[in-house]
Amino acid sequence: MIVTTTDIVGLKKHVTGKVRDVYDLGDRLLIVATDRISAFDVVLPNGIPDKGRALTQFSLFWFDLTKDITENHLITANVDEIVIELGKVGVPNAARYREMLDGRSMIVRKANASPIECVVRGYLSGSAWKEFSQLKAKTPDANMIVLHGVALPAGLRESDKLPAPFFMPATKEQSGHDVNISLDRAREIVGADTADELAGKSISIYKKASEYAASRGIIISDTKFEFGELNGNIILIDEVLTPDSSRFWDVNLYKPGGPQPSFDKQYVRDYLETLDWDKSYPGPELPQEVVLRTSEKYKEAYSRVVGCQL
Repeated sequence: MIVTTTDIVGLKKHVTGKVRDVYDLGDRLLIVATDRISAFDVVLPNGIPDKGRALTQFSLFWFDLTKDITENHLITANVDEIVIELGKVGVPNAARYREMLDGRSMIVRKANASPIECVVRGYLSGSAWKEFSQLKAKTPDANMIVLHGVALPAGLRESDKLPAPFFMPATKEQSGHDVNISLDRAREIVGADTADELAGKSISIYKKASEYAASRGIIISDTKFEFGELNGNIILIDEVLTPDSSRFWDVNLYKPGGPQPSFDKQYVRDYLETLDWDKSYPGPELPQEVVLRTSEKYKEAYSRVVGCQL
């Protein structure tokens, strides 16, 4: 069953994101991860089989593994319990949504989301590599390059492991890409104590997850966390360490000095780059072979990391 849209009678949609449909349950939320896929900030026409289930099951795994580091917003992902709760809030014949919700939905506590993205980088890749290269080009004789307040050796190559994982938050832009900022700038936005707590929790989670993933032959290059405030506490929310929010690399294929093959939607981006498309809405229809290969990548990432089939 491919789910690209959801409509639950009797529930008010809180947010419709690129992938997730979020419903308001009062002091709780119902999060449904659909099979939608976006590239270059455009949601594409095709759904990717099992993508939403993979994202949800990844998050559940990491929520459990990191619960000793930080509290999270999860209440339940048991579909029987979810159906019962929907009935309690007035959804008529809630059981009819069971198949759609199974494996891809969670009821969570409602929190006030932080206005910054919490990004941790363990390797020099993506936008960080692009910015690093630009700074290096401006100061070719420098021994160190200061990237958003973090001093890095100028000799680093693309995809090189960093001396230590570092926190490089980003703003949440309403349109276009988020903008990388320094920890000092994050302190100005959310306050010094909050920013430092976000940085500490983010790096601790990344380190624990990276060590675990390494034991499974996977490198986590970088990842993005979402946190929220609830009853005066900062808790982990949204998705966690999925192929949509992280770069996963196969340690056996890792060759620093250039981009790496990854278990994410980069396969889709690479295909789209071969087309005459201006990256504006609507996006092009994906060929079936690209859809199926992308689905396999999400499922392979899950089985490699978690150790069981989706």
